[in-house]
This record gives sequence, C-alpha cells and structure tokens, in this order.
Amino acid sequence: MFTNSKTLENGKPGAVPLLTVVGDRARMEGKFDIADSIQVECEVGGEMTVGGKLVIGEKGSVSANVQTVDAIVMGSYSGNMIATGNVEITETGRVTGNITTDSLVISKGGFFNGNVTKMNDSSNGQRPVYAADDTRAAYVSGQR
Repeated sequence: MFTNSKTLENGKPGAVPLLTVVGDRARMEGKFDIADSIQVECEVGGEMTVGGKLVIGEKGSVSANVQTVDAIVMGSYSGNMIATGNVEITETGRVTGNITTDSLVISKGGFFNGNVTKMNDSSNGQRPVYAADDTRAAYVSGQR
C-alpha cells in the first residue's frame, strides 16, 4: 500500500523521496501532513499539507482541502487547493473546486470547474493565460 521511491525524472536513483499510496479499493480519511512529495493512487479525504509535490494518479481520487508546493492532477480532485508553485491538470484530470496558485496549466481534455486566484496578484486587472500547447499569451480581465 505504501512505497517509497527515490527516483529522479530521468528514472535514475536520486535523493528526492516520493511516497506513493496505492490501493484500488483503499480509502483514507483524516488530516495528513506530508513533509516531502506524495503520489496518490487511491481515495483520500480530509485535509492535506504537502511540503513538496502532490501527484494524483489516474486511479487517485482526492476530496480534501490541500496546501502544497506543486500539484499534478491526473485523476480526480475536489476541494480548495493552495499551491505556492505550479498546478497542472492533465488530459485525464478532473478538478472541481477553487485553486490559488501562481501557475495553472490545463491540458487539452482536462476538466476544471471552479475559480482560480493568482497567489501574488499585483497586476492591473489583466493577467496572462496560456494554453498547454500554445506559447502566445491571451489576456483575461474582469472579476476574479
């Protein structure tokens, strides 16, 4: 159910711990405080504080208020998320709730229903929005 994998993005051993929680029918509920990064491949509810990256795998379902640095959603997430770094919703990801972050990327096919608030917003009401496969900026203005 729990594995601790120390690999880098290139697949070679490294010093970045990634706790993985796996279980097709596993369900955990409570208040979780994870110092490093975690990958979730089961059902989790409650509150989560993650000191690194939260990865919700394709089989993962998280219904919790989350505070994290970075997040990648490949499965299902509902709740309020505060991410001081980047949030990515992949083509298989489904998110319902509010996200506060500096960077949000939604891949083609990804689903998002909620509100986004920029973490350190000092702009004049306009902010850049980027499509996952487009590098040109479009500006969105209006009520946030």
